[in-house]
Amino acid sequence: MFEERAVGASAASAEAGRLKRHLGVFDAVLIGLGSMIGAGIFAALSPAADAAGSGLLIGLALAAVVAYCNATSSARLAARYPQSGGTYVYGRERLGDFWGYLAGWGFVVGKTASCAAMALTAGSYIWPAQAHAVAVAAVVALTAVNYVGVQKSAWLTRGIIAVVLAVLAAAVTACLSGGTGDTAHLRIGADAGFGGVLQAAGLLFFAFAGYARIATLGEEVRDPKRTIPRAIPTALGITLVVYAVVAVAVLAVLGPDRLAHTADPVAEAVRAAGAAGLAPVVRVGAALAALGSLLALILGVSRTTLAMARDRHLPHALAAVHPRFGVPHRAELTVGAVVAVLAATTDVRGAIGFSSFGVLAYYAVANAAAWTLTPAEGRPARIVPILGAAGCLVLAFALPSASVLWGAAVLAVGAAGYGLRRATGRA
Repeated sequence: MFEERAVGASAASAEAGRLKRHLGVFDAVLIGLGSMIGAGIFAALSPAADAAGSGLLIGLALAAVVAYCNATSSARLAARYPQSGGTYVYGRERLGDFWGYLAGWGFVVGKTASCAAMALTAGSYIWPAQAHAVAVAAVVALTAVNYVGVQKSAWLTRGIIAVVLAVLAAAVTACLSGGTGDTAHLRIGADAGFGGVLQAAGLLFFAFAGYARIATLGEEVRDPKRTIPRAIPTALGITLVVYAVVAVAVLAVLGPDRLAHTADPVAEAVRAAGAAGLAPVVRVGAALAALGSLLALILGVSRTTLAMARDRHLPHALAAVHPRFGVPHRAELTVGAVVAVLAATTDVRGAIGFSSFGVLAYYAVANAAAWTLTPAEGRPARIVPILGAAGCLVLAFALPSASVLWGAAVLAVGAAGYGLRRATGRA
């Protein structure tokens, strides 16, 4: 009897440290959509147009190809390792502890910057004069939503995505039917230099990277071997269609030069198309999209933090799972606090390039890990991880120089910290 109780207590203790599997295919797709659509349409189009000029759509296509390769590699790995942490886990299991750690470090740092960018985007649309204050309030509110359970987050994301897609559909209809669009704006001109197109692709990749949220929530997905490989490509495919339609409509109305110099491209395109009354609605949709992205981003960063804390690459106290809500509550509160500080002190555009560098490094590790899978383990076609890894490295170093320098420096600091812990016997 005593032994049975001891075994039962041990099992309960182990279970207490695990997350609960609540999410099906539909909810997983919505979390990916909430992360991608909010980030891309309302934050990355203008800086990408500034870099690529009339080559914006080529940059979008390149970003989509790299994202597809990364999504395929990630989906196969996630089905094999359905745990919280995403590429941190895949790198650790397939390539070794250091590469997993480096991927996790790049993701946590890069996506924390993304969280701040999305919070500030929401603040800029809701109350431009007090953007930082609104951003901090949004972080606090959404951290509270995540704290009470991933199901609550999925339901909120579902409502946000429905509103955002309806707003974007209305905006595209206004742009294409307003009579102000010019197909000449879609032609590739001499301003579309090779380097600029690559830089635009790197910036737009920031928008596509939201499907990582599905993989990092692997421990909370029902039947992960079936759900994750279906949810990731579905979310990416829907997002690509939305991006392409909106980018064509906005570019046709504004042209690359005007698009590059506007802070709210979709709202500006609607005004230019003669539907100024729709612009406030677009601003509301943009704010909701940014909030949906922020919600999903906090989910992803906190789960990777949880996985790294379990392995003591981050403070082990962050590995705690709330006994009632079944979420990594300490990791979520810590991530929320750091993001709130960044949202109070940084700007949007600077965070996008920095985030892209860290996340591209993260996916380079994912593709390298996918290369090591055997056919029996669901290895993708060899060309997929090759193109994915090469694309990640090329786009990472094509980003603005400041983003490359800061991103490389942060990865170097992380690697040095890992080496120091190894030398002192703490890793």
